[in-house]
Amino acid sequence: MFKRMKEDIAAYRDRDPAATGSNLYIYQNAPGMRAIWAHRREHWLWEHGMKSLARYLSTRARRKFGVEIHPAATIGRRFVIDHGMGIVIGETTVIGDDCMIYQGVTLGGTGKQTGKRHPTLKNNVVVGVGACVLGDITVGDNAKVGGGAVVVKDVPPNCTVVGVPGHVTTNCGVRVRRAIDDMPGPETHGHRQYLPDPIDQTITILEARIQQLERRLASYEGEGSGDDAGV
Repeated sequence: MFKRMKEDIAAYRDRDPAATGSNLYIYQNAPGMRAIWAHRREHWLWEHGMKSLARYLSTRARRKFGVEIHPAATIGRRFVIDHGMGIVIGETTVIGDDCMIYQGVTLGGTGKQTGKRHPTLKNNVVVGVGACVLGDITVGDNAKVGGGAVVVKDVPPNCTVVGVPGHVTTNCGVRVRRAIDDMPGPETHGHRQYLPDPIDQTITILEARIQQLERRLASYEGEGSGDDAGV
């Protein structure tokens, strides 16, 4: 137990720039870490059949630390909650080693499904502020979920996911560009267009349409000028 606690304190010292004091200072000022320690006790009670007591203690921990972790959730080693407030971790969630999440994150379900209905985070996953990872999906090793993203599909390892709904923008540090085949007007020239997200896609479509209309307007004005010259 004490070895795990030392690991947690070291993890906070490494990953939280504000954790610069003594071990006692970190303990007193890291409610996310204390919420994790409380969960380990509650998870032990849950696994040993004392589910009512585990739920009661988890409710107390939620009020005290602002972090709601279901006692049945499985959490690995060196898990870091930075600025823990408003975090929800569902019953069938599985979190690997060396993961980190920020305030407002929800690891939840998408409805009233039974069985495994919450996400699985593999090792070294980072989930940004206010992100929602929903359903029985897997976020691969070393993946990052951007702040405010809503992820409802599996995330491959070593990828970064942003947006609503979440989509991959980088893979192993290389930017991923999504293909758009149905661009209006002759500007496509028979080539595939690549845009990083739906907002860029919409803007590019509008720009292409404006250019098309400007050319048509210019051609009408040219034809009108030619008729005037003939008269």
